[in-house]
Amino acid sequence: QVQLVESGGGLVQAGGSLRLSCAVSGRVSSINVVAWYRQIPGQQREVAAQILSGGGVGYADSVRGRFTISKDAAMTKVDLQMNGLKPEDTAVYTCCAMSFDQAYWGRGIQVTVTP
Repeated sequence: QVQLVESGGGLVQAGGSLRLSCAVSGRVSSINVVAWYRQIPGQQREVAAQILSGGGVGYADSVRGRFTISKDAAMTKVDLQMNGLKPEDTAVYTCCAMSFDQAYWGRGIQVTVTP
């Protein structure tokens, strides 16, 4: 089993920054990918950013250049640095860790960006 706990969300004005953290525990060695998903009100959940155990990263077009995903060497902490936040980034952000046969989810954390 793998457990995920998100932290760092909150309220910020447009143009501001937030840093989300995902603490990963349990069978961390089984994890191949950790992703930050987000659910914007009225839209389907989407992958905002993801990072592979080997360090490769990927971003949604809507966040590329503004968001940066990073991890520690053991993949026990995966951060999402969000700069230049926009009101349309308002969403519930959820950390997801994936092994070859399972996906584990955190509870999610609210990020609200005011105009």
